[in-house]
Amino acid sequence: MDTQRMMKAVTVSDREAGVAGLTLAELPEPHAAENDVVVCVHAAGFTPGELDWPATWTDRAGRDRTPSVPGHEVSGVVVGLGFGTTGLTVGQRVFGLTDWARDGSLAELVAVEARNLAPLPAGIDHTVAAALPISGLTAWQALFDHGRLEIGQSALIHGAAGGVGSIAVQLAHDAGAYVIGTGRARDRDTVLGLGADEFVDLDGDDLDAVGPVDVVLDVIGREIGSRSLALVRPGGTFVTIAAPPREQPAGGRAIFFVVEPDRARLADLAQRVRDGRLRPIVGEVRPLAEAPDAFAAGRRVPGKTIIRVAD
Repeated sequence: MDTQRMMKAVTVSDREAGVAGLTLAELPEPHAAENDVVVCVHAAGFTPGELDWPATWTDRAGRDRTPSVPGHEVSGVVVGLGFGTTGLTVGQRVFGLTDWARDGSLAELVAVEARNLAPLPAGIDHTVAAALPISGLTAWQALFDHGRLEIGQSALIHGAAGGVGSIAVQLAHDAGAYVIGTGRARDRDTVLGLGADEFVDLDGDDLDAVGPVDVVLDVIGREIGSRSLALVRPGGTFVTIAAPPREQPAGGRAIFFVVEPDRARLADLAQRVRDGRLRPIVGEVRPLAEAPDAFAAGRRVPGKTIIRVAD
């Protein structure tokens, strides 16, 4: 009789416990469903707030799916193909997004829809690739798909030293926009080094003196997001991933969105990294066993924290 093969994974079962409920455990290895691939995870990324997402706890039908595996950014090697899967092959290096309502990437293996992955070019390390999917796609979709940023326009990018913000600064600069980045005083040199034309210290500078600008990218929300609505010029766009806006800027529009998978855009972002035009900031690299600690509230490191799963 076949014995179920097991793998190591970070799991969470208790919604009330939050981060304290994260633990390293053993789970059965995933199987590739139709149009899936199974990826041997080399590096994984996560979003600190994902334990608050409904999809972390229930599947698309609303059924409890705990113990669930968090993490939705993956870079690794394809080790299995589901029925009907095309476009990827066993042994291929890939990176991309895992489904919000399925077990994620903080595990030795993960099953992913093939369409959510892109080939990873040689020469890009898995730790760098794992910092790209959510941050890179969010930055691109915010600036260009929703914000419609064009050459010669201006962009105010909050959290400009963070995972999303640091990539957004580089993309906006590369597109020929005038870029204003915000953050804490210690972020100034980092943000200006990424290509920002100005830096605003949210603790010491006057944010209300900025503007008007064509696009605001808000990753912070709360008071900073509300104050930034007034900085949008008529015809401009306020784009946020923090929370749905309660009002529209005068003469402009406000948009809240959730990032969507995009294989072609992932491939473009990877090519930019390979060409030296884009540099994801990897703040920390930790082993899988330390992933629960990496979720801890109050921790702040520049860029993205990546979990290295396999060498």
